Amino acid sequence: MSTLPACPQCQSAYTYEDGSQLVCPECGHEWSAQDPAPAAADEVRVVRDAVGNLLQDGDTVTVIKDLKVKGSSLVVKVGTKVKNIRLADGDHDIDCKIDGVGAMGLKSEFVKKA
Repeated sequence: MSTLPACPQCQSAYTYEDGSQLVCPECGHEWSAQDPAPAAADEVRVVRDAVGNLLQDGDTVTVIKDLKVKGSSLVVKVGTKVKNIRLADGDHDIDCKIDGVGAMGLKSEFVKKA
């Protein structure tokens, strides 16, 4: 019975050693034998506004710069309050709904916690 850990990507039990690396023959993933399993799922994502305040789901923020809406002639003006934000992964940190504009993604560097 092998004492090697399962593959962190596909959970295959058929891993083998190749020098100092561990290799999964099923998905081709390679990782270091000395490193513990990746703890990316345990990390807590911290999102801060332009001033440095910690943002959380459900917060109310204020836009600090005129923002053009891509694909439209609309502009989100400075001082627009956005209620009940949701933090998201990706290039935009915040998913929200703005009155008169609709659903949008905002970057946290352009908002301030209200």
